[in-house]
Amino acid sequence: MKAVVLVGGEGTRLRPLTETVPKPLLPILNRPFLHRVLDHLAQHGVHEVITSSSYLERSFAAFIAERHGDPRITWITEREPLGTGGAIVNALPRVDGTFLVLNGDILTDLELTELVRFHERQGAVATIALHRVEDARPFGLVAADAQGRVLEFREKPGEPIPGDINAGTYVLEPEAFEGWEPGRAISIEREIFPALIDRGAPVYSFPSGAYWIDLGTPQNYLRAHFDVLEGKLSGMQVPAPYRAQTAVVDLEARLGRWVVLGEHAVVRAGAEIEDSVLLDGVTVEEGARVGESIVGPGAVIGSGATVVGAVLAEGARVDGTAQFDADRISAGGTAPPKPD
Repeated sequence: MKAVVLVGGEGTRLRPLTETVPKPLLPILNRPFLHRVLDHLAQHGVHEVITSSSYLERSFAAFIAERHGDPRITWITEREPLGTGGAIVNALPRVDGTFLVLNGDILTDLELTELVRFHERQGAVATIALHRVEDARPFGLVAADAQGRVLEFREKPGEPIPGDINAGTYVLEPEAFEGWEPGRAISIEREIFPALIDRGAPVYSFPSGAYWIDLGTPQNYLRAHFDVLEGKLSGMQVPAPYRAQTAVVDLEARLGRWVVLGEHAVVRAGAEIEDSVLLDGVTVEEGARVGESIVGPGAVIGSGATVVGAVLAEGARVDGTAQFDADRISAGGTAPPKPD
């Protein structure tokens, strides 16, 4: 079986991190997240993945060059963003029957083999994995009958209510895309699935209690790391805090349990790190404090500075005794020291 992995988004909610690194290539535990998506597919018998993006395409080229083993990657160049549906339509000439589609920013341990078996038993043209949430306001709801047949996609509710949402993993037949023109932007959620339902095509849902999180916000990116450190994702058992082998931490520094340090990160004497992810090459100088933050590659936190609830892009710097709260610094930018 083949799979299409959707990686074309610009990651706007994660800026400024995604100014220089595409969202699917941001690391989870110091390894580009897309590796984990592909490894998950390989565990379920997928030998080829088709993917595309018009955003920071060169970064994907470097990723593909370093990737080894299953699944093989077939890259399609997009001259402009095509959306979730358009990317799949463009990939159709390279699939040969039933295929999987995964959003490239979802961390999950969903049982893909069972999902495919369910799709085949139902004789579905499309099967949508569902995830139960307590507050469906950010997502919208998927309504299905007692047999799992999808009836409609409902708008985002105005009040916090529980419900089943589209989990961003699908099993599809090529005929689901008949009549859709390649080369233009299309949404599978807002256009293709509703059109299939309207014409009575067999679209089914697959509820799952698997671990699931959308990595698209700083809060969720941090939460995903903390959940992995707590052993909530099957197949990923790691020590907490988690330090790359090349990271250097002074004996007089303090790391909380929910901390991840990237390759060649440096934490100097008296520094304190809590509930944060520091990517490769970050330096935290003497006496600095970092909490609830994501610190991008090569960023520097100066001596005595405090960074709380922040997102720092690649090469950013917080100088001196700055008090930097709930803010963001773009790539190469500097937060000035706190005035006397």
